[in-house]
Amino acid sequence: MKNAILLIVALLFLLQAGCAKSIRYSEEEIKGFPPNIQENIRKAQVDLGMTQEQVRYTWGSPDSQKILEPFDGKAREEWIYSTTGTMGVVGSRLLLFLDGKLIYIKY
Repeated sequence: MKNAILLIVALLFLLQAGCAKSIRYSEEEIKGFPPNIQENIRKAQVDLGMTQEQVRYTWGSPDSQKILEPFDGKAREEWIYSTTGTMGVVGSRLLLFLDGKLIYIKY
């Protein structure tokens, strides 16, 4: 009985931890960005044209990163953020950067 209660408490804790919204920035760190970018970061919304640094402040580090072949002499990078649910990975969001700027978002 004691083990069952501990298991239930542990599961509830893990579920709650997955729902917690962590702040990945301080106001001091984002104050140099344009006002619309600051607002996107606060709302956890990425938008085309954001830099890799701005996206990290918005969503944190990606679950995977892949450096792609350059295009027209410009660096390309693919970031993937996995979305999880109670049954594991549910989907993913793919971001594509060209020369450090976000150019494509696939939900």
